[in-house]
Amino acid sequence: MNADNLVVLNGRLTKEVDLRYSQNGNAVAKFTVAVSRSRKEQDGSRKADFHNCIAFLKTAEIIADHFIKGSMIGIVGELQDNNYEKDGVKHYNKQIVVDTFGFRESRASSDN
Repeated sequence: MNADNLVVLNGRLTKEVDLRYSQNGNAVAKFTVAVSRSRKEQDGSRKADFHNCIAFLKTAEIIADHFIKGSMIGIVGELQDNNYEKDGVKHYNKQIVVDTFGFRESRASSDN
């Protein structure tokens, strides 16, 4: 992994992991992680940022098997542009390509 493009996040999954398999049988998992900002608003609340993540192969399968909506997860990966053009309109999108991940709570506490 390139240390110049290193992303480290701790947050909660916003929905169930979307696990699919490519034509050659490789696992691909897509999910979104909500991460609270460190700075509080004037009313004491914290805003969150939502990060699209993608994982491959065994990492994808393990994440899909062990994390559900609301689960806390730690992510280490690289930020990647996923831009495209459709009908003459440019769409800008960024995603985090997951290299490693970590459990941040027990399964029992995430089920509650």
